[in-house]
Amino acid sequence: MTIVLLTYLAGVLTIISPCILPVLPFVFARAEGAFVRSTLPLLAGMAITFALVASLAALGGGWAVHANQYGRIIALVVLAFFGLTLLLPQLADALARPLVALGARLTRSADGEGGEQSSPASSFVLGIATGLLWAPCAGPILGLVLTGAALNGASVGTSLLLLAYAAGAATSLALALFVGGRVFGALKRSLGAGEWIRRVLGVAVLASVVAIALGLDTGFLSRLSIAGTTGVEQSLLSLSHAPNPTAPPADAVQAAPADATVPANAAAIVLPDEGAMPSLDGATEWLNSPPLTAAGLRGKVVLIDFWTYSCVNCIRTLPYLRAWADKYKDRGLVVIGVHAPEFAFEHDVDNIRRAATEFKIDYPIAVDNDYSIWRAFHNEYWPAHYFIDAKGRIRHHHFGEGEYAQSERIIQQLLAEAGAPAVAGGMVQPEVTGAALAAGRSDALSPETYVGYGRAEHFASPGGAVHDRNRDYAAPQPLDANAWGLVGTWNIAEEKARLAAAGGRIVYRFHARDLNLVLGPAADGKPVRFRVRVDGVAPGGSHGVDTDADGAGTVSQQQLYQLLRVKGDVGDHTFEIEFLDPGVEAYAFTFG
Repeated sequence: MTIVLLTYLAGVLTIISPCILPVLPFVFARAEGAFVRSTLPLLAGMAITFALVASLAALGGGWAVHANQYGRIIALVVLAFFGLTLLLPQLADALARPLVALGARLTRSADGEGGEQSSPASSFVLGIATGLLWAPCAGPILGLVLTGAALNGASVGTSLLLLAYAAGAATSLALALFVGGRVFGALKRSLGAGEWIRRVLGVAVLASVVAIALGLDTGFLSRLSIAGTTGVEQSLLSLSHAPNPTAPPADAVQAAPADATVPANAAAIVLPDEGAMPSLDGATEWLNSPPLTAAGLRGKVVLIDFWTYSCVNCIRTLPYLRAWADKYKDRGLVVIGVHAPEFAFEHDVDNIRRAATEFKIDYPIAVDNDYSIWRAFHNEYWPAHYFIDAKGRIRHHHFGEGEYAQSERIIQQLLAEAGAPAVAGGMVQPEVTGAALAAGRSDALSPETYVGYGRAEHFASPGGAVHDRNRDYAAPQPLDANAWGLVGTWNIAEEKARLAAAGGRIVYRFHARDLNLVLGPAADGKPVRFRVRVDGVAPGGSHGVDTDADGAGTVSQQQLYQLLRVKGDVGDHTFEIEFLDPGVEAYAFTFG
């Protein structure tokens, strides 16, 4: 909801745009007319026209992004163009000239028809003219606000943003109508400040485009909008947990119970038609297979699995996916893993390839680094499974872990519909070990917890977090349930925290059986040694697969590390990890 409010406020602020000054005298001429006959039609015409111009821009941006591998390049060019229009008013004026000319003709027409007793129709025409004149002034800013919406495709959310922006602009115009000449004079005085703001934004946008094009921050485009150019607004966005347009917006769904068996005579599951299978063309690379297409998969039953290799919920589903792929591949099932990264290091194809080898994945993997397939499926979760029949229609979906027996029954049912040879009954029972073991039974597991300030919660070190610079932190006293803190010299960035000096620690009061932590080595790749304690002592038999009984381990690559598997019932425990070398990068805790 906050992003809608910020978009509305951005629309309100379009009134500071200097090129609106010549429009206001025509508008003020109608300020004394009746509200229903004069003001309301004018505002309606302006808002509708403004939203229409914005919609065309958003649709054009969406087309560019979906133009396969060239979409990202086109989107960056468009974004750079918006930046230049902010930086160079002459360019914006030249581009605005056709719309301004049309708006001026309509304004003269409406003014000629209205007279003293202006009709609703003439006021509506004047509103259309105002919208045409106003849109080029705010066009660059509006383009930035809607870049994410265009990348995400047409949706109800996109329409809501457009409506909010147009409503904000109409509010500004209403203020101008009611206050009159005083607003006009204030706008003249703000001319210099408005130009300065536009130019600063232009430089920031162009710098961002360069950073994105060079891959300096693969997640930056997803966070870029005019609403994110100031610290206050960015804080509001963080509080809202608003979904990112080009990067996945939600964490993995909590596990559902894994039903182990299903009666052999169970009735067929009703499987509705959820639409055609979207294109797979947006994959940036394919592993274990040449590129696959929706058309080429016709006649096969397809299971699409959205995953990312550091996601523990995804890891827990992999044994079942491997087992299904092996059991049913000769009957017409194709399992495709769509790897959509959460963290920047998960864009590295070598990391994905290594993870696929470690997880023994031999079915096709589509590397979805640009989230094109993610958006095409309108997906929001890791893991997410989409079941597609031999006709290319989505018949079922499931988010999160669990319900493996039902998922296998659906596979069997879709294969039977396709005329596949009968298979032996029963459900797969894969051997599950390590981090892939299902979560412990508890209704109060500690939540997934991010270490970077972009999504961090429950950080309890005294003095709070300082962003993007080194600072000495101390352990929280006392350490409450699900609270955590840093000890030592750390640099907390948006996505991670980096240890600046050896001896740093992380502490967490958790409720779970398993504790996992996504970690990476120092920037130079040098391994980082660590030591884990649970409730103040070495873990012993409660150590994880990546630690020994003394709690010792080494961070050698960017991945999820299982640090604890506590014996006995799920309960409350205090976790501590001390790093014996500097440079480690910590991303997120997950529990099981």
